[in-house]
Amino acid sequence: MNGTLALGPLTFTYGLLLAIAGGLLGSWAGRLAGRAGGVDIEPLLFRILLAGLIAARVAFVVQFRDGYLQDPLTMLDIRDGGWSPLAGVAVAAAYAVVAAVRRASWRKPLAAALGTAGAVWLLGALSLSMMPREGGQLPPLAVPSLEGPEVTLASFHGKPTVVNLWATWCPPCRREMPVLREAQAQRPDVNFVFLNQGEAADRVRSFLAAQDLPLRNVLLDVHGRAGIELGHRALPTTLFYDARGRLVDTRIGELSHASLGQRLDALSTQSEIR
Repeated sequence: MNGTLALGPLTFTYGLLLAIAGGLLGSWAGRLAGRAGGVDIEPLLFRILLAGLIAARVAFVVQFRDGYLQDPLTMLDIRDGGWSPLAGVAVAAAYAVVAAVRRASWRKPLAAALGTAGAVWLLGALSLSMMPREGGQLPPLAVPSLEGPEVTLASFHGKPTVVNLWATWCPPCRREMPVLREAQAQRPDVNFVFLNQGEAADRVRSFLAAQDLPLRNVLLDVHGRAGIELGHRALPTTLFYDARGRLVDTRIGELSHASLGQRLDALSTQSEIR
């Protein structure tokens, strides 16, 4: 089992689905508990959620500020997936504790809402961790390269490897390409593989030339076989493999300098440990 669920043209990570389920069920439990005491808890829950999200984003930006300082406006672009969950949870919990201390009538609804949301998350995460993962290794699949010869994905085994699924018509793919190009130039210790989905060599070559993107390891998955083998159809998707070829992280959506840097640091650490 990979870490995503495809529903038609949409793809969701299980982590996001768990967060949504926990939030909805927690809000429902809080409303039920509040109704018995005549308390409307939803505005408070919204403020707690907002405080946690802001804290998670700010903490991530501060931690990886060097990446954001290259283009300061990207600090506001949450599409890069840059969050610090621990900071968000800590601030949200502190907000909830202060609210409960100040107003006794909020305590039971808050306990019901946060307890339910936490239980859903923990049980869901535990269940997912016990399920076997599919597509967790670099597959022995041969794909034509932009230069012509076929390349086997499993041949990148031996160094941490980043596989980016992309297409020239995909706006977020185009936006993140300079970030990935720069990372490929700066990190010779990591393989970067650009696995184009469904396009001919001439189109890919023209795009790279027009955008001044001198990339290495550009592969052409013309029929989408590799995307299916890897278990991902959403674009862009970036897969992070350790030096033994094991999948350790997946990012669906655009990457910034900061969010890519965070994942590369974690990838290098995990490769050293394993």
